[in-house]
Amino acid sequence: MFSNVILVLAYLLLPAAVLWLCRKVKLLGKLGPILILYLIGIIIGNLFHPAAMTQIQDALSNATIPLAIPLMLFGCTFRKSETRSQLLALVTGLVSVSAAVVAGYFIFGKSIPDGAKIGGMLTGVYTGGTMNLAALKAMLGVEDQVFVLLNSYDMVVCFLYLTFLMSVGVRLFRKILPCPSLAAAKPVTQATSFDAAATDFSSNPYKGLFTASGTRNAAVLVGASLLEVGLAAGIAAIIGHGLFMTVFFLVLTTLGIASSFVGKLHDRPHSYELGMYLIYIFSIVVSSMADFSKLDLSSGVNMLGYLSLVIFGSLLIQVLFARIFKIDSDTMVISSVTYICSPPFVPMMCASMRNRNVLAAGLAIGIVGYAAGNYLGFAIFKLLSLL
Repeated sequence: MFSNVILVLAYLLLPAAVLWLCRKVKLLGKLGPILILYLIGIIIGNLFHPAAMTQIQDALSNATIPLAIPLMLFGCTFRKSETRSQLLALVTGLVSVSAAVVAGYFIFGKSIPDGAKIGGMLTGVYTGGTMNLAALKAMLGVEDQVFVLLNSYDMVVCFLYLTFLMSVGVRLFRKILPCPSLAAAKPVTQATSFDAAATDFSSNPYKGLFTASGTRNAAVLVGASLLEVGLAAGIAAIIGHGLFMTVFFLVLTTLGIASSFVGKLHDRPHSYELGMYLIYIFSIVVSSMADFSKLDLSSGVNMLGYLSLVIFGSLLIQVLFARIFKIDSDTMVISSVTYICSPPFVPMMCASMRNRNVLAAGLAIGIVGYAAGNYLGFAIFKLLSLL
């Protein structure tokens, strides 16, 4: 019993310790907490095997993502894009990822066990983010080892993708696509909206929670999230008919989107940070489930090829769309980044491009991606299952 308590406390508190280290150690801040938590989780899972570890892992992994989804959607603002270029970038980005996933399925996916499920998860994560990937994992019944391997490859290839963009990609695309005037665009030194701390770990976005008003605010947000989880579970139990997890996550996503239009929830601070902390807990828990001795490395090679093709293939398709529809280069790049790497990377890329004029567009596109990821990922899975 004592060892179980220690294990639960480790899962709950290690993310806080890692966030503190990321603020204090510059190198760790560059790596980011999710990668570090994955490494810690892998060490825990492969060195320690307490008898009740599996039950604890299942309980925490099954609880964190459903609670995180409404929390991360409460603060979102859903607005129609203000310019033609932004709207076209939003739509062509979704189409590009979907097309790359379908094309990659014929090249690599058919050689992977449950390749259609992998395609659905890749669609979700490269139009939305980690919460969509985790939700689709549960919806589609993907093995934990496959999930961890997919995440590991994602981190490596996304690093190469961002390095390419920041080194030569942006300059190349500004030569072959319409280029916005940057004369009035000042360097971005700080994210002005969304979660600034997602890419700058020198600050503490959770500090405001440790006050009387912050605690009350967190209680309201968590309570609302719990209520929506309960409603989604009830609806799924009634109409699921063997598809409980699928109906549950789709209903939960819909409730989260609807709640973002409720001012008393939308305007409360720290909903995104609370959701992200649950993502951090999920990261260390799910990575500790991995038993590397059971990994199918032959399938892993095809998975790496599939993932790489989706990332760079979708970028190429989006460039072609930008040429056809005359979408400016920076809007195209920020659209690709927000889909592939998720909205927290948008401020960083705006700073790299020295163009803050596309910051709002990138965040808006990312919000749509978060909302659409579960739906589109499941739809692509169903399509690939028929091919």
